Amino acid sequence: MSIFKSYNNKDPLVVYTVQHSLRQTDVQKRLDEVTLKHKRSAMLGAPEVLQLNANLMQVIGAKKVLDVGVFTGASSLSAALALPADGEVHALDISEEYTNIGKPFWEEAGVAKKIHLHIAPAGETLQRFINEGQVGAFDFAFIDADKVGYDNYYECCLKLIRPGGIIAFDNTLWDGNVINPEDQSADTVALRKLNAKLKDDQRINISFLNFGDGLTLCFKK
Repeated sequence: MSIFKSYNNKDPLVVYTVQHSLRQTDVQKRLDEVTLKHKRSAMLGAPEVLQLNANLMQVIGAKKVLDVGVFTGASSLSAALALPADGEVHALDISEEYTNIGKPFWEEAGVAKKIHLHIAPAGETLQRFINEGQVGAFDFAFIDADKVGYDNYYECCLKLIRPGGIIAFDNTLWDGNVINPEDQSADTVALRKLNAKLKDDQRINISFLNFGDGLTLCFKK
């Protein structure tokens, strides 16, 4: 359970900033409530992170978005609400059990037709998009899936995102464990390596935010 996401964070300043900025629809709030009762609720993206992503999508005029790691669908819902009527969210996950939780909320919000769900390993789906000639066809990617896969997803998304597009990574602070030398678990090591790689990657401009559980924004040159 991430202590840094707003729904777990008791820091008065975090509570204050969320109270004075978060704008969720009733459907989004109810999907969050259902998800927070789930045994794997810690996988829910922080609403403040999803809202920032949505704002960035609108600022860059995004119409085609990758959502790598769907869980119960809060990130896909947020993205779909931010896109124009002809927008597309390509939602990648391996679990129908989890994604089925979100489908009724997508329908209720009137955005289900914008969300194209792909149930398969994300790396396979991303490579399929590349093979189909969709290089440079996407505007924004949100990566919030298995951490050991982040680097592969990044390289695929760099091909699929247009110049001027954005790739956002969630959980890049990993409950602070990225700076804990005693934590040598596979996920933590993978995130440390990714963070080091992104810092010097000249294919992008970068902002690494101490926000939620760590949000890294990569702006493709």
